[in-house]
Amino acid sequence: MRNAFINELVAAAEINDNIALVVGDLGFSVVEPFATRFPKRFFNAGVAEQNMMGLSAGLASEGFHVFAYSIANFPTFRCAEQIRNDVDYHNLPVTVVAVGGGLAYGNLGYSHHAVQDYALIRSMPNMLIAAPGDPMEARACMRYLINNPQPSYLRLGKAGEPCIHAEIPEVSPGKWLAIREGEKGGVSYLTTGATLELVNQLLTQRPDLKSCSLNSMPLWSMKLKEAQAQQVENFEKIITVEDHLMDGGFGSWLLEATSIRPELLARIKIKSLNSKVCGMVGKQYTLNMLGGLSEKIVAIL
Repeated sequence: MRNAFINELVAAAEINDNIALVVGDLGFSVVEPFATRFPKRFFNAGVAEQNMMGLSAGLASEGFHVFAYSIANFPTFRCAEQIRNDVDYHNLPVTVVAVGGGLAYGNLGYSHHAVQDYALIRSMPNMLIAAPGDPMEARACMRYLINNPQPSYLRLGKAGEPCIHAEIPEVSPGKWLAIREGEKGGVSYLTTGATLELVNQLLTQRPDLKSCSLNSMPLWSMKLKEAQAQQVENFEKIITVEDHLMDGGFGSWLLEATSIRPELLARIKIKSLNSKVCGMVGKQYTLNMLGGLSEKIVAIL
């Protein structure tokens, strides 16, 4: 996803002089194509993330669409006040780019576990969450964000994610993106972010789940709840899957959105990470398994 991000950013910057990239002394081996091609629009703020976000807001206030790039929690929780007061409140076109969503940097411990970021960002009224599930969705999200500059949060995986889509899909805020058609009106899995790969693989390998549909939601936010109940209504059961804690996460967001139709709430079942992973260190796959995103648990309808 990182390569898809930087390729789309460079391509957009070739035709849009107002695109800038700010990093917090991270991302090298990824950001060089932009830094080399557009040195006057590339800024390394150093290991000073709050300053990085303030700088990004300042550039945005002068007409730039700024992409502020760092790892996991560094451009989010460390910059919460600046995102809230400088970016979201003033409705500025800053895209906060977090690499290593979920437990992608699990070997580095809790400081790098991005398992509460949805909870933070979705509480801000102007922020749009972009959580692509594969490199194709990453490209689609980038194209949407570039064409619609606004306060936004782009949550990427670390590296090496397979392409689930054969081509770049069209994405729209609040709209479910169909990946796999199952039994009409039956069970559908609904993912956001990197859990798309896990569920797609599960449905491919398990004959007992072949009747299940698979949808993803790459773009969602506080403002996009109204359209959810109507989409939930199309299925007997919705199983949300996310590499985030349940509290304040994607499944909780969908429940809140569907609460306008209380009779639909029982259709939603959440698969998420258990808070015990917060104290664990290990590879992403291992922590996901221990934290509740094992094939066995996700397959329970």
